[in-house]
This record gives sequence, C-alpha cells and structure tokens, in this order.
Amino acid sequence: MPAKHPSPSCHNRVFPEHCLLTLFAMLPCAVSVALWALSLASYAAAEASGGLPSFRYGTPLHVECMNRSSETGEHIQNEKQEIQWSAFPVCEETGKPLEFRYGVEGEQNCTIAAIDDPFFHLLEFYIHSDAPLSCRLPARPRPHIEIIGEKPYEQEYVPIVFALAGTLQSSHIHISTHMNVLLHTMSHRRIRPHDTGVLDSGVAYSTSPLNHAKDSDTRRIIIGDPLPLRFSVRWFPSPNLPRTDGTVEWQGMGGHIFASTVFYVMFSFMAGAVVSGAYFYGKVLPERLRGRALGGATPLGHGMSAGVGNGWGYAKRID
Repeated sequence: MPAKHPSPSCHNRVFPEHCLLTLFAMLPCAVSVALWALSLASYAAAEASGGLPSFRYGTPLHVECMNRSSETGEHIQNEKQEIQWSAFPVCEETGKPLEFRYGVEGEQNCTIAAIDDPFFHLLEFYIHSDAPLSCRLPARPRPHIEIIGEKPYEQEYVPIVFALAGTLQSSHIHISTHMNVLLHTMSHRRIRPHDTGVLDSGVAYSTSPLNHAKDSDTRRIIIGDPLPLRFSVRWFPSPNLPRTDGTVEWQGMGGHIFASTVFYVMFSFMAGAVVSGAYFYGKVLPERLRGRALGGATPLGHGMSAGVGNGWGYAKRID
C-alpha cells in the first residue's frame, strides 16, 4: 500500500512555495507592531512634557537682545518697569535679524552694515565687559491651542550672552568676529516624530581675540564700517557635554537621527528577516533535504521513504 503523504502545509518541515506568500503577508503585521511601539513612545513623551509643544528640526529661533543706553550701558525699561528687548541687528546676508535653526549645525555669517555712533559705543561696553551683549532665545514654541478659563501661556526664554572679545583704542576697536555658539537641548528627537525638543541653555563667545595676523578673524572697526560676524553653531542633545574616555567630543547633534530614521532601521531589519527566512525555508532547506531519508528507526519517530518507519516524511513522493 503506497505511503500516505499529507497535504503541503507551512507547519511541515519542508516549506512549499506557497508559504513564501504567507511569510510576505506577515510583513504588514510587523510594520503595524513597529508603528504601535513608536506611537506609545510618542504618547509617553507627550505626557512627560505636559502636552506643551516642542521645536521641530530646522525651526528658526529668533535672537532678541537687551536694549541698553549707549551713554551709560544700563538696560532700558518700559512703563511697566520691565526690561526692553529688541531683535538682533539685521544681517545683510539674509535681510533679517539673526536667527538660529533648531538642531542645524554649521557656519553662519551675519554682517551688520555701517556701524553708527550709538552702536559703536555699545560695542565698547560689550568688549570692555562693562555691559554684556545679553540676549535670549525662546525655550519652546507657543502652543497652538489655548484652553478657555486657564491662565494664558507665558513665553519662556533661555538667556544667551554673546561674549564679544577684542581691544579698545582711542579711535577704533579691534573685534574678534568669529564666535562659537553652543546650544544645549532637552531633546525628544529620537522618540517623537514631529516634536523634537526644547532649548535648555546656550552661550556664544569670540575666539582668538589676541590674534592680529592678516588672515585672522580680528577686524579693525571704526564708525561707519560694517561688522562681519561669523558664527560656528553646534548643538548638544543634553545639558552635558558628551564624553568618551574623558575626551570631549565636539560633534553635537549633527541633525542626522530622527524618529523616522529609527523606524526605517526597524522596518528594514524586519523586512530583511522575513525575506531571508522565506528564502531559506522555501528554497534552500527543501533542496538540501531532497532525496535524503532519516528512517523510522531514528529518534525522530517517522520514516523518510516508502516501506521504512511510519511511511511518511521527508522523502520524494513516488506515485
């Protein structure tokens, strides 16, 4: 009596070709699981931040500076006895006041046209450190929705001091026009696909103020001259400077890793695993087992060819 062969099934050790389609059908399920995990992480991050919005990568952050008297260097107050703030001087390169983009690193130029007499005297205060160039940046964007009956949201700001360095002369000043700008964030960029983080702190300072070489960034400025400023902007995703074996790494955030990047990595990994498994069980394994028999006397308990063992298993079917 010929051996009885069970119908092909994905539960058998030899995977027929139709199982390949079954494995591919599992791919949307794996993607759904990944999206579900990301949504849970996003919800948890939103709850931790109190539902307030965060900056997205590339959002412009406008710099506002404290108004000071050009005669005394003292800050100016309004009728409510509050400090007056005004936008940073307009940059010739953009036609707008200075702004930094959240998470974007690189070199940024801002040339202030024709220094007038009041601003020249303020530069003297800034360089002599009698009165710093005190500015501020928004800590987070304003919420888009306001709840009736609750106190209106008050914009929070992070102070940033531009430490201009140079030397004062009787008729002119020397200014180091290259400045490093270090900005720290409390970032959600690796968790939340849209809201990326909030600003924590920042500082800006001139470099090489004593270098008067011809090719240096130190400029001789008199009234009427433009002031070419160059900013090297770096972002850090925490209030701390990153360290590896005690060595400071000046790589910052880089603007490379997003929640979408993590999702694509997970998706590619799962897709590769499914395709590799389908290829192995649907093609490689059957070819290796074809024509081989283990026999019913083995511990497996099922024969591999007609008349041996229990009469069904891995052998080729003979009709």
